[in-house]
Amino acid sequence: MIIAREKRKNNIAEYVLYMWQLEDLLRSYNFNFEVVKQKIIDGFKADELTSSEISKWYLGLIQMMEIEGIKESGHSQMLKNTINDLNEVHNKLLNKDEEEGYKQIFLLAKQNIELFRLKSNNINGNDIEICLNALYSLILLRLSGKEVSIATNESMNSFSKLLAALSLKYKQWEEGLLEL
Repeated sequence: MIIAREKRKNNIAEYVLYMWQLEDLLRSYNFNFEVVKQKIIDGFKADELTSSEISKWYLGLIQMMEIEGIKESGHSQMLKNTINDLNEVHNKLLNKDEEEGYKQIFLLAKQNIELFRLKSNNINGNDIEICLNALYSLILLRLSGKEVSIATNESMNSFSKLLAALSLKYKQWEEGLLEL
C-alpha cells in the first residue's frame, strides 16, 4: 500500500508494473492472508495503525481479485482502466502540435512496439499496454535469471523512455498543469 501509493502518485507506469507484480505475488501465496502478512506486511515494520491499514489494503486486493475472477491469471479492472487512461493521454499527446518531444520518443519506440505486438500475439493491444507487457516480461526474465539479448534490451529501453515521458505528462495532466 505504501509503495503502491507513492508509485501511483509519482510514476503511473511503475505503479502498474508494481501492481502486476503484487497480483502475481498474491497468486504465488495462494491468496493466503497469513502468508501475505508474514512475508509482506510484517516486513514494513510499521506501527500498529499503519500495519492495520496495510493489512486492510492487502485484504481488499485479495478480495477484489477473487471477485473479478483473476485468481489464476489476468489483471484487475482497475489496472486495465488505468492502462486505457494512459493510452488515451498518449493518443492525445500524439495529436497535440506542442508535443514534438513526446512524438519523437514515440517514433523511436514505434517499430519495437509493432515487433513486440506481433511476437506476443497481442494484435488488439494498445501501444501502452504493449510497452507495459514487454517490460513486465523483461522483469520476469530477469527474475528467472535468463539472459537478455542486446537487441531486446535496446527495445525495452525505448519502451522505458516512452513510459517515463508518458508518466510525467500524465502526472502533469492529473495535477492540472497540462491541458489535453
